[in-house]
Amino acid sequence: MNDTVLVDRRDNGVAILTINRPKALNAINPDVLDGLDAALDVLAADETLRCVVLTGAGDKAFVAGADIGVMADFNPIQAEMLSDRGQRVFNRIADLGVPVIAAVGGFALGGGCELAMACDIIIAGPKAAFGQPEVKLGVIPGFGGTQRLVRRVGMTAALDLCLTARMINADEAVSMGLASRKSDGDVLEDGIALAGKIARLGPVALRLCKRAIHENADSDLSSAQAAERTLFGLCFATSDQTEGMAAFVEKRRAAFTGE
Repeated sequence: MNDTVLVDRRDNGVAILTINRPKALNAINPDVLDGLDAALDVLAADETLRCVVLTGAGDKAFVAGADIGVMADFNPIQAEMLSDRGQRVFNRIADLGVPVIAAVGGFALGGGCELAMACDIIIAGPKAAFGQPEVKLGVIPGFGGTQRLVRRVGMTAALDLCLTARMINADEAVSMGLASRKSDGDVLEDGIALAGKIARLGPVALRLCKRAIHENADSDLSSAQAAERTLFGLCFATSDQTEGMAAFVEKRRAAFTGE
């Protein structure tokens, strides 16, 4: 792991992942992608992990985009390779077995918006700004933006954002379904607090719920419901289900073990 991505592991099963290039507004370059990849290796192997909060260092940007200086002189093959690399790393975030929360306190533009959309929940702070302005540079989103945006907000809103290159604030992002909720205070602290609440829930159920949604979002209803039935049944092979339902009947907080 390099110093462009920091991992802060808390005792309650929450990990804070910080993109650490504040002087460059946390712009994504190959070092950031390497750092994310290495951090995800560590987090994926951590059986006590319950939730991740992803944020950017400093008070100006979550991630202001990809590092244009790195890409400016790329040829088509190099550009496609960078796109492939970014998509694979962002897919790892989306596929992580625990919920991932993006705490967006400033600019989330281009690759930053794409990175936020790879997370399960996006909390937008008062100064958050989202957008896919790549057409201003003569290119299109390359880290999954054209596809994740459609799946989050629908084709009409996705075309509006991608073809106009406009920025939207937290209120509009929440209104159109790009962000999950708005924070009126410290977005990182709100993200950590939410992660702490999630960390107390059933780990196996969270993993299976995330899997049911992600893997079947594009399936027909009948196939998706069949997959849901299977995963619902799997819950009843776990001690977490036994504990969760016993705790409900006994009117106490469940003590989940993730088994």
